Amino acid sequence: MPMLKYDPGGVFLDGGVTLEQLQQLAPRLEAARQEVDQDDPALLASGASLPAGREPLDAAFYQLPEQLLEENQQLGSESVVGRVGQLAGELRDRVDTVVLLGIGGSSAGARSLMDACCHPFHNQRGDRPRFFFAGDNLDTDATRALVELLSTDPGPFALLVISKSGDTLETAIALRQFVALQEKMRTPDWPPAAELVVPVTSSGSRLDRIASEQGWSCRFHVPQGVGGRFSLLSPVGLLPAAVLGIDPVALLQGAAAMNQRFRESAPGENPVLDYAGVGYLAETTAGLTIRLLATWNESLYSTGLWYDQLLAESLGKQQRGATPLTTLNTRDLHSRAQQHQQGRRDKLVTNLLVAGPPAEPLAIGPAPWNHDPLDAIEHQGLDDVQRAAREGIDQALQDVGCPTARIELPGLDPFSLGEFYQMMMLATVVEGKLLDVNPYGQPGVEAYKQKMARILGLDRD
Repeated sequence: MPMLKYDPGGVFLDGGVTLEQLQQLAPRLEAARQEVDQDDPALLASGASLPAGREPLDAAFYQLPEQLLEENQQLGSESVVGRVGQLAGELRDRVDTVVLLGIGGSSAGARSLMDACCHPFHNQRGDRPRFFFAGDNLDTDATRALVELLSTDPGPFALLVISKSGDTLETAIALRQFVALQEKMRTPDWPPAAELVVPVTSSGSRLDRIASEQGWSCRFHVPQGVGGRFSLLSPVGLLPAAVLGIDPVALLQGAAAMNQRFRESAPGENPVLDYAGVGYLAETTAGLTIRLLATWNESLYSTGLWYDQLLAESLGKQQRGATPLTTLNTRDLHSRAQQHQQGRRDKLVTNLLVAGPPAEPLAIGPAPWNHDPLDAIEHQGLDDVQRAAREGIDQALQDVGCPTARIELPGLDPFSLGEFYQMMMLATVVEGKLLDVNPYGQPGVEAYKQKMARILGLDRD
């Protein structure tokens, strides 16, 4: 079967979908690209009615990177990016700990960035500020443990409370609990309360109203027309990134570079269109309804979980859309891989890799024994062994008819990650167009929220 390579974006494919099939799909991919270009979120702001099936239209994420970069050039410190950077610096000076309160798209992107760009043991090695996540699950034990941890440190901690809707139950509960903890621990040396709570929400939301009542003046708004799972390259993700020392400008520049490639390159040379086409054909012509993203760097595992939400909430409608599954290799080769190789033939396995060897290869090394027997390869590195594992599992999967794909990132840096995030968001929207599914909105999630609120006796009007 052919191997396909596209640059940048580094998409490769072995088996399952042929180059001929992608070429035949090219006219539909071009039409989908044109439709994405025509998805003008300003239609909603104007009050114009949308065609059936096109509301909600949360398409503003697409042009957001260029808009924020241009604004930053023109307004500097008064721009969103400038304000993000300034506030991040102030928070680093004020506190040793930051807690992000958010769930789903309000949390997954920031966790992806932290894991990909920061030291794997960021919180343990004394880097400042320490960064924790809460408000993303209704788990008494986990919440109590974080409360107890914060209670042992007399220093002030800041809260980034992120909720596009402003009324997500998990986040709203956590906000009450952690603001109460701030007040309980407050000493005269602490900064004012208004400087320790930073909301990121939609203008006019319940959280926005709470912020006004409480005097939390340092706040950011999610741009109109940007859905929660598409909001990573807005203040939702840029502010946590800046607090962690990750360059928000580089993230946006990477995303803008991917936008340019998406607009200008034809199918066959366009990583967005080609990845969307591979996924669509795998599902509709080969019956591959499980979209497995195999991460080969622990630092990218959270990025896979970010993509899980993106794909599931965007395309899982009208009994369509592939089911996402993220794995971490080689760990999961000793568990899930058995089913992937000899279970149902319903999977497209995509390896998510970082190109090239690690900056500092770690050799296996000698030992006073050789019963392993590893003396023969003691001078090889863990990356050499991982490469052998990767080639071995790919061959094993292809031997039983399971196709594999590969996405290679140039590096674990903000620019490369910005490219990847934008590529996957655009590809998901394009695939939605091919499937005739509105990739925006999440009616199933809203249905469960309404039922939960009714059980609790809450008014969600």
